[in-house]
Amino acid sequence: MKLSEIKKHLSGLEVIGFKLPNGNLVPSHFHVTEVGKIEKNFIDCGGTVRKENVINFQLWEAHDYDHRLHPEKLIHIIELSEKILALEDHEVEVEYQGKTIEKYNVGFDGTHFLLTSKQTDCLAKDKCGVAEVKPKVKLSEVTNGCCTPGSECC
Repeated sequence: MKLSEIKKHLSGLEVIGFKLPNGNLVPSHFHVTEVGKIEKNFIDCGGTVRKENVINFQLWEAHDYDHRLHPEKLIHIIELSEKILALEDHEVEVEYQGKTIEKYNVGFDGTHFLLTSKQTDCLAKDKCGVAEVKPKVKLSEVTNGCCTPGSECC
């Protein structure tokens, strides 16, 4: 989800909720401790130079159980970050402490921001010999209209 979409969703909320992939909510006393711009320059396994830009939110929970981050406050933090860090409208990822620092993509279900698992992938499958996985199909289920019983195509 892009930063502009997050701001749009925040403007329609009374409370902010982040839902983890297992369905649990991040405790409501969380803090957004960072809004950052991450630029990643790298070479993939096929030798192509690539550049990736994301905006990063870091969520943290303390023992401050009375803390509640309101949507308008997070919008203010985002707008300040846009101004000072010259943020563009990039995809947002969220860091949250699990067994290690875990990074998530962000979605929205109309009420909560959904933290969805990120996956690794080979970006140069055509150059490093990784075969595309083709779906298995039963020939008996494939019909093109000409070779059905009674069609006299055979």
